[in-house]
Amino acid sequence: MLQESSVDSSGSRFAPLVVLELASDTKEEAITWLLSRIRDRQQNGGVEDRLRPSNHLPLFDEKENPNMFLVGASMQRLLCGAEDLGLFKECTDGSMRAFTFASKHNFKDFKGDGDSFLSMAECQYVIKHELDTLRAKEETNVPGYSHAKLYPGKSIIRRLLSKGILIQMFPLHEKEELKRLSFSWYKKVKLSLQPLDDIRHYYGEGQALYFGFLEYFTFALVPMALIGVPYYLFDWEDYDKYVVFAVFNLVWCTVILELWKRRSASLAYYWGTLCRKKAFEEPRPGFHGVLGHNPVTGRAEPIYPTSKRHLRVYLVSLPFVLLCLYLSLYVMMIYFLMEGWALSIYDENPTFWTHILLFIPSIIYAVVIEAMNLIYRYAAEFLTEWENHRLESSYQNHLVLKVLVFNFFSCFASLFYIAFVMQDMELLRQSLATLLITSQILNQFMEAFLPYWLQRRRNKKMIRKVQKRRMYEEKELPLVEQVRLEADMSTYLGTFDDYLELFLLFGYVSLFSCVFPLAAVLVVLNNITEVYSDAFKMCRVFKRPFADPAANIGVWQLAFEAMSVIAVVTNCALIGMSPQVRSYFPESETQLILCTVAAEHVLLGFKFILTFLIQDVPKHIQDKLARLEFESLEALKKKVKSDSALTFFTLLPLISLIRPGSLRVLHSILAIPQDCTLHSGQRPLM
Repeated sequence: MLQESSVDSSGSRFAPLVVLELASDTKEEAITWLLSRIRDRQQNGGVEDRLRPSNHLPLFDEKENPNMFLVGASMQRLLCGAEDLGLFKECTDGSMRAFTFASKHNFKDFKGDGDSFLSMAECQYVIKHELDTLRAKEETNVPGYSHAKLYPGKSIIRRLLSKGILIQMFPLHEKEELKRLSFSWYKKVKLSLQPLDDIRHYYGEGQALYFGFLEYFTFALVPMALIGVPYYLFDWEDYDKYVVFAVFNLVWCTVILELWKRRSASLAYYWGTLCRKKAFEEPRPGFHGVLGHNPVTGRAEPIYPTSKRHLRVYLVSLPFVLLCLYLSLYVMMIYFLMEGWALSIYDENPTFWTHILLFIPSIIYAVVIEAMNLIYRYAAEFLTEWENHRLESSYQNHLVLKVLVFNFFSCFASLFYIAFVMQDMELLRQSLATLLITSQILNQFMEAFLPYWLQRRRNKKMIRKVQKRRMYEEKELPLVEQVRLEADMSTYLGTFDDYLELFLLFGYVSLFSCVFPLAAVLVVLNNITEVYSDAFKMCRVFKRPFADPAANIGVWQLAFEAMSVIAVVTNCALIGMSPQVRSYFPESETQLILCTVAAEHVLLGFKFILTFLIQDVPKHIQDKLARLEFESLEALKKKVKSDSALTFFTLLPLISLIRPGSLRVLHSILAIPQDCTLHSGQRPLM
């Protein structure tokens, strides 16, 4: 949260946007060098951003880090950075186009000097991009740190982060805007849509798409919840009727994912990220190897053989994942032994307390699953880092694959075993309900309440140094203390865990909800509380994250679609096991299996036909994108013709002197009409 902008020593307005925190023992020559590079003109390899140290007020504690700096930039510099990034903004004619500084007045909402044209999230993203692209020139190492090698053309900020010289870089909150967002988002309990445009304006497109997907998933579950309630109330023991519910499951999980693609494309178009070109991806800060040359950029950078990475993946990471799956299977068998023990006690003495005892093994197993998932997550991150992937996208893909495989196995293996090996629908229903409810309670505690409690303890220590104890929102702290307060907040690690939780909930609903119809109801209630808890922790618990200009939910779309394919197979198998279907094949088990497999293939074919029929991008947006592409090609043709004509008229006197017939050749090469000649008395352009 930020005080209003102030006037710096040069007389110009300084609006702090981003904080750079260097290590407290950073050498003075390194600080001076870094600040001079950031302040340097862009032509000299700098970013022309303004800085001001955040300790311009007296320190309250000698232990506080003095090396914290506020970074801002002039509006003209931010607008030029927006053009360099290719940010798409809405024009006065309603279309979305890449922003250019020269035609800034053709864009909607651009008034005066454009002070309110870019959102604060966009301004902070521009500054982050400029700092990330601050590259080394002739320096061989960071001044004062001989071990921190620098290579020409490589990012300085990434090197400082990897060497621990730069502790963190984070964007600042804006107090008034955060208050308005909090009030419309989570402070007022109401049955309405989330303020996605406001979320996007403050946090960026990546966060807005997550909350948009959470909202969409919640509404998509409502029909299944409405159908599931009467099944639960009236046909609890009649599993034959669940065949209809399973068929509905098959269609539902396909349709909602395809419709989400359309919804995502619409949001991304109006937010300007759908048609934005993806920037060239630089190596990760942790990537290391022997110094070589990038064949694409020609810059010197570390090179690591792909064969070594493959050896690490297939000879170390893959066996480790398989070992973890085996351990998960071993824990599952212990759970079944506990279930048998609890059931034997209940059979001997069926009382209220022994009935409660039946749920204890499932609760313990759910807690153990969450603990195993957490431990495995740290191990997967360590292994993926050790594999030394060059690009952040490759790192994320390998990490997501490892985590998804283990989480899917640990959460659903026991349910598959009960359903298809034990074939105990009563136990399946009980286990599904217990796992679902217990995991939801644990997730809410770990994601919201525990971080909030820890953050309150840290905040109280800082607040006591500044003024008497009052409620956090009512404080008007000096800017320097507000910066230190935010620096001590927990760092938001992205939407990975949030999407993973939704992925597992989607699995519970799409795979086995036909035997526990209330699963959709429980997930709807969980998602409603998830909206408020996630909004609360974003506004109160974590540092403000940098905007992520995402056009979709990325690899998670593939993960959800893979789950929907597994759901088709699972529900077909459950339908084949139902007494109603088995009655049609009283004597031949083989015919039942063949018919079930045939039905599964037909439904998979139907699923892919639906995928083909439902277009990912709405027709009106396709037309707008096609028109934008057409106008871009026309503008390019005009520019090429203009440049060709200029070249022709510039070289015309020289060509005429060399060879008279060369004029026709140049006409054909430059595609200039034959009648484009100089009139009598017209001077050539020079």
